[in-house]
Amino acid sequence: MFKDKVTDVFFDLDHTLWDFDKNSALTFQKIFDDQKLDIALPDFLEVYMPANLKFWKLFREEKITKIELRYQRLKSVFDTMGYPASDDLINLLSEEYINHLSSFNTLFPNTIEVLDYLQPKYKLHIITNGFQEVQDKKLRNSGIHNYFDQIIDSEMAGVKKPNPIIFNLALSRAGALPEKSLMIGDSLEADIMGAKSVGLHTIHFNAHKEETHTVAPIIYDLQEIKSLL
Repeated sequence: MFKDKVTDVFFDLDHTLWDFDKNSALTFQKIFDDQKLDIALPDFLEVYMPANLKFWKLFREEKITKIELRYQRLKSVFDTMGYPASDDLINLLSEEYINHLSSFNTLFPNTIEVLDYLQPKYKLHIITNGFQEVQDKKLRNSGIHNYFDQIIDSEMAGVKKPNPIIFNLALSRAGALPEKSLMIGDSLEADIMGAKSVGLHTIHFNAHKEETHTVAPIIYDLQEIKSLL
């Protein structure tokens, strides 16, 4: 579908290549064990996962700061669970979570296979709303850093996806034309709609099993990219 149209492929990182949910669960299990907290991980994650998505949406929309994101997503979960967590404990867990998150590096199935397939044919890049110090560690520790020519994050751009500024910065850094570029990501709002607004081709990696749509081609396994590129 895109074989003769594209020179540059831009990937989102979390929930697209790097398995955020799995690595996040492993991180919470470690820090709960380290702090000897009697919290059932499945019960915690059931509340945390939607809360995290909600607060990341607020962060994307510039309604909360990075510090508020990291505190409020935990505070809201403990409040919902009725778990008595002090501000000191929440702040400690928040810091420990960031410290340990990039030490767990499960990638989505077929990530390396697809990157090996694409790298000889296209210039590959990352556009992420994640924080620079954490995202860099994730890329390096998971062994995929060297696949990418440009790595653009929201702190560098001063805005977050879907703001067109971050996509235009990425195109400029890559020396790529929008009509010759493709964005692959899990967020219909941030990745797909954002990229389309500046003229990129798009593929929606439907990692969250959201409703189907006709905004962009949808894939459920990264391996499907090989049939489109």
